[in-house]
Amino acid sequence: MIRAWRSLLPLVLCTTSFAASAGDSDTAHHWLERMAAAMNHLNYQGTFVYVRGDLVETMRITHVVDDGGVRERLYSVTGPKREIIRDSEGVRCVLSDDQSVMQDAMVSGAIFPEFPFEDLSGDAGTYRFETGGTARVAGQMARRVTIVPDDEFRYGYDLWLESSTGLLLKWVLFDTAKNALAKLVFTDMRLGEEVDLRELESDTPPEAFTRLASIMPSHQVKTRALPEWQPESLPPGFRLATHRHQSDGESVFEHLVYSDGLASVSVYIESNTGHALMGAGFNRIGTANAFTRNLGDRQLTVIGEVPAATVQAIGDAFRMPADAR
Repeated sequence: MIRAWRSLLPLVLCTTSFAASAGDSDTAHHWLERMAAAMNHLNYQGTFVYVRGDLVETMRITHVVDDGGVRERLYSVTGPKREIIRDSEGVRCVLSDDQSVMQDAMVSGAIFPEFPFEDLSGDAGTYRFETGGTARVAGQMARRVTIVPDDEFRYGYDLWLESSTGLLLKWVLFDTAKNALAKLVFTDMRLGEEVDLRELESDTPPEAFTRLASIMPSHQVKTRALPEWQPESLPPGFRLATHRHQSDGESVFEHLVYSDGLASVSVYIESNTGHALMGAGFNRIGTANAFTRNLGDRQLTVIGEVPAATVQAIGDAFRMPADAR
């Protein structure tokens, strides 16, 4: 197992933005903007069930915004003990030692999809945005919004948003064949003044918590005007979003993020000095796919919540720079 991509998975899963649209996109965009505002600014509390394959987890969340800023507590109701607290003091957690996908998702905040709206100018045809009917979810009326991929290089979402506020009550991640890859649904929900603030207080001893910190200290990270490594081609719609370069004199590490506006894919290129080279191959981590190959004395890993064909296409497009041969 390589050194970087597993520890950086939380960064991968929460790096997302928005994309262009077709059909009844204006209405869909309106609902998604309401969802983003509601998830960040409303007070809400509820129990939800997360399903992926044979994994079924029940969690409870309390999210409050007041004069103290954002305060949130998320903890497991079933299975191994897991708890995340986010407030003005940062993020601290209690996680079990098992390798459940929920561990990574809880830490990263990726349990709930985020669609920021800074840029709505992506390529048309990458996704279709549709609105549907209404249904009852967690005792609330919810409107359906669907994000449909137009090719085999990305996944889609079905979202059910509370009709008055836009709060996300249910989501389903699906592939191009409309097979559900994962889903989350609230079974009960309290809003506004109905939220019990006492549930923000944990019954776990403070010494049991671990404070989360960046695994890549800022003083070690250098940003280049252009990446040293660049692909010869990319799947339709994907563009370079960010990149970072790290060098400590003995090894080199480069991190590039490519996005189509909704899905994002991270590429990690690191020195293999002192480590056995790995052959090309796939790994699956929850709903994310990873592809690894070797280029000379470097190891390249591509990972993202996209189909396996996407990570392989991006990984195969890289060639060694002339000055690295």
